[in-house]
Amino acid sequence: MIIEGSVHIKDSRYPLLTVDALITDENGKIILIKRKNNPFQGSWALPGGFVEYGETVEEAVLREVKEETGILIEILGLLGVYSDPGRDPRGHMITICFLTLKTEGKLKSDTDAQDVSSFTVKEALKMDLAFDHHEILKDGLKRLELLIKK
Repeated sequence: MIIEGSVHIKDSRYPLLTVDALITDENGKIILIKRKNNPFQGSWALPGGFVEYGETVEEAVLREVKEETGILIEILGLLGVYSDPGRDPRGHMITICFLTLKTEGKLKSDTDAQDVSSFTVKEALKMDLAFDHHEILKDGLKRLELLIKK
């Protein structure tokens, strides 16, 4: 597989950079996409994707969320950096995940998303999410609990 015509994922000697967004809506629900493509085609996942050359990670997450969900978000903060070399079957991917809040727009799947929907926290925790997104979701929920308690 080739990204941007120059990087071969399986042959790359260096990890590739991606972004993900843990998005909550005005009702406290979690917004997830159903993946249109492999790996994990048909599985639910956090919206996200590859950082393009010349783009900040913040710009990338705003773009990816808009492309995949049709909504705009506010970045609340950095959730974490996930770098396990085995987290993506395509090769070594490092993701920077942001805690975000939906600010406007209607959910509409596009680009790499087959579907987009919002789920209660309880529903999302029971789902078999793509990649390591279940772990990321649990980390995010812990962080959100701490923010709410402040």
